[in-house]
Amino acid sequence: MAATVKRQRLRRPACWALLLVLLADLLALSDTLTVMSVDLGSESMKVAIVKPGVPMEIVLNKESRRKTPVMVTLKENERLFGDSAAGMAIKNPKATLRYFQHLLGKQADNPHVALYQARFPEHELSFDPQRQTVRFQISPQLQFSPEEVLGMILNYSRSLAEDFAEQPIKDAVITVPAFFNQAERRAVLQAARMAGLKVLQLINDNTATALSYGVFRRKDINATAQNIMFYDMGSGSTVCTIVTYQTVKTKEAGMQPQLQIRGVGFDRTLGGLEMELRLREHLAGLFNEQRKGQGAKDVRENPRAMAKLLREANRLKTVLSANADHMAQIEGLMDDVDFKAKVTRTEFEELCTDLFERVPGPVQQALQSAEMNLDEIEQVILVGGATRVPKVQEVLLKAVGKEELGKNINADEAAAMGAVYQAAALSKAFKVKPFVIRDAVVYPILVEFTREVEEEPGVRSLKHNKRVLFSRMGPYPQRKVITFNRYSHDFNFHINYGDLGFLGPEELRVFGSQNLTTVKLKGVGESFKKYPDYESKGIKAHFNLDESGVLSLDRVESVFETVVEDSPEEESTLTKLGNTISSLFGGGATPDTKENGTDTVQEEEESPADGGKDEPGEQAELKGEAEAPSADETTQPPAPEPEADTGPEATKATDKETGDKPEALPGEKGEAGPGGTPAAPEEKKPKPARKQKMVEEIGVELVVLDVPDLPEAELARSVQKLEDLTSRDLEKQEREKAANSLEAFIFETQDKLDQAEYQEVSTEEQREDISGKLKAASTWLEDEGFEATTMKLKEKLAELKKLCQGLFFRVEERRKWPERLSALDNLLNHSSMFLKGARLIPEMDQIFTEVEMTTLEKVINETWAWKNATVAEQAKLPATDKPVLLSKDIEAKMMALDREVQYLLNKAKFAKPRPRPKDKNGTRAEPPLNSSDSEQGEKVIPPAGQAEDVKPIPEPGKTETQSEPADSEPLELGGPGAAESEQEQPARQKQPVKNDEL
Repeated sequence: MAATVKRQRLRRPACWALLLVLLADLLALSDTLTVMSVDLGSESMKVAIVKPGVPMEIVLNKESRRKTPVMVTLKENERLFGDSAAGMAIKNPKATLRYFQHLLGKQADNPHVALYQARFPEHELSFDPQRQTVRFQISPQLQFSPEEVLGMILNYSRSLAEDFAEQPIKDAVITVPAFFNQAERRAVLQAARMAGLKVLQLINDNTATALSYGVFRRKDINATAQNIMFYDMGSGSTVCTIVTYQTVKTKEAGMQPQLQIRGVGFDRTLGGLEMELRLREHLAGLFNEQRKGQGAKDVRENPRAMAKLLREANRLKTVLSANADHMAQIEGLMDDVDFKAKVTRTEFEELCTDLFERVPGPVQQALQSAEMNLDEIEQVILVGGATRVPKVQEVLLKAVGKEELGKNINADEAAAMGAVYQAAALSKAFKVKPFVIRDAVVYPILVEFTREVEEEPGVRSLKHNKRVLFSRMGPYPQRKVITFNRYSHDFNFHINYGDLGFLGPEELRVFGSQNLTTVKLKGVGESFKKYPDYESKGIKAHFNLDESGVLSLDRVESVFETVVEDSPEEESTLTKLGNTISSLFGGGATPDTKENGTDTVQEEEESPADGGKDEPGEQAELKGEAEAPSADETTQPPAPEPEADTGPEATKATDKETGDKPEALPGEKGEAGPGGTPAAPEEKKPKPARKQKMVEEIGVELVVLDVPDLPEAELARSVQKLEDLTSRDLEKQEREKAANSLEAFIFETQDKLDQAEYQEVSTEEQREDISGKLKAASTWLEDEGFEATTMKLKEKLAELKKLCQGLFFRVEERRKWPERLSALDNLLNHSSMFLKGARLIPEMDQIFTEVEMTTLEKVINETWAWKNATVAEQAKLPATDKPVLLSKDIEAKMMALDREVQYLLNKAKFAKPRPRPKDKNGTRAEPPLNSSDSEQGEKVIPPAGQAEDVKPIPEPGKTETQSEPADSEPLELGGPGAAESEQEQPARQKQPVKNDEL
């Protein structure tokens, strides 16, 4: 038994160590579990987080606001963000960048670049010859691309989220406008890489809004389709989206709600910013009229004045949304001249008449793309800040023909909340209720290629072929495989946008290049030479349109196939085993599809709807010539090539078509006959020939035709540039903190020297010495402090703190004495009373030993003596000397005394009443008055019928026991709770041995 207890005690530290290690790992893991979302608007951004124990929550910035201006001020030695940058936009408009998202993914000749230059002439844009894009040129030394500026903003948003969550964050979902094309989406991803963020997904802001709406109304979604229109007019653009909600059956979780994007319409330049610019122009004209006779220059030539007018126009637009008129006023607009003018809502609406006429445009586009009419729309919900303008609501209500517009959603934060819900769903750290998302392709993508054809004998000509890869309003994410037949040498094909007829001429110019990529294949001819005896199944190109809506070419393969005849006796055991395993896996169920309900991968020749929808004649010709099926495919048109592809796309497509086949009819080969018994084989048939497939990887060279991505070397330089700026900002903050701490210490200490409690514990010479050094430090800080390093500032502060350490210590001790001494007196008094009460307990009921009470008495006496002696000694010392009565010593004495008292209190709490002996008549026998404990302990009479070697029950704290008569009643000590009470007794108290009967 003793050995077992010892082993258990040895194991406990090891178990605790293991538990601590596991706990530390768990805590370290939880530090990286937080995910975030960034709703990146043109004017402001909203950041949301999800972390363990905290549901979706909007992040507050340093000014405790829920949204942050998307602005950054860049100087030679300073960088400001958010509200601080908005304040600098008036003082230094050239260095304050805003609305730069409009330049993402656009070349220098894009109309939006010229529009940006016209709106913000204070910014100087330089040309990037490598990518044909523009840069912000703050100075000859400071030049930043729009991606780098966006990277700064994303890094700042992460710092806000990390400060709010008190955890590091890496994973994020970022919202982008639904009308962003491939170049614009890639630009956002590159900016996120510069910021060190791992983008889980780029989600369209209209999709994020729809997700937020559906998540909070999950119970209202059923099998009946509900069509909701979201009209989102923000600061820079307007997007109208038609969403269908209904429950669908999923293989993972049964019936789950789903949102499907059915239609999208947009206007890239219709928003609140354009209204503010109209107001700014109006206010500038009013100011010029007021100063017309003074010969002053045009206010439009002053960037600072125009920045003030834009800020006032923003405020005016907001106020006029709720008031019929308002007074615009700016102090010192230009040349110290104040500006004041009254503007009515009618004037504002007249300024923006053409803008309000464009409000119904996105609605019509969304209905056309969804192939729906307004009668099928159940509700129209407003999103975005600019929808608060009354005229916008009036025109929209008339356009949609509804009784009212829905305002039952947070117009500012819905997208951020939906995006962070998606971030939690994509993260492995959280488990959320599934919500199926089926987003839609806004711009169709097709593949184009040219090859020689022989229309007449001896006459060869070039034929241009087109094949729709991802059709307009088709769902994504999605993978597609397209097969090129009749190619036995290297060739090129092109990936371009499809029919963009739904865009106007000006919108097409803003859209940019309609050519995406030229793909050059290398190694096609070598693959045919490598397998001369195999039949070619074509060159298969695997495309992926991922969750972010970004297209990529995964790989290109040359596939060959041949028929191999194997006799059963020639098969090796390994081959049989391989065939058995492959048959087991080949006949499996359909692989699980993702929760977002995307289609499984299909080869293009199996989906004639894509090509037939736009180009039916070209589709039929292409399928007959360039995509000619094999003999097996002609006999069974619906089925794909069973052995043509080995990639995951082909496997998924095959499984999709074969996984749900009905059972074969009885009597077929390998099936059971009537009655469930296998049919007897008539004769052994030869094994049929099997097909062997070979796949050869083809080299791919991509030539980007729209906007080239930053090369890896350039991207690395941009990352390093932003990291250096961040480090500089942190060092600057640390230096400012050190300077502020030094300045605050000087002022606070100078003020303290005039207070009575500080003068009491210091001499005149000491105060003069401290005051002189404080003045010298203040002078140094004013004259040289702006050039001092952080280390020098900290050293100065440390010197002053060391100089004043004794003074502050004496004051602090005198402040603590009354409270500490009063607590010590109370503890001494209560301890003495407790000791007196313990000594008055009758001897038969005494639970404390003489040693324990003597020990407590000794501690009480020593504490009284120390307190009286120390207080008396302290009274003899002058107040300017170092005190001998220290608060830490008083606390130590109190802890020692309290420990002794608590030990005795715990012993009394868990002690059991001592059993008293009874005589034969049933009365308790009292011990003689002159008998001692030792004598009683020696006269032990064992009960009748019990062996003499059974140990009697010892008295708590003693080894001796009292005896009982043989005919005494049995005493139960081992009842319920006995073991628990014994375990809770103090360690210093000896445990009595349990005995059921005495």
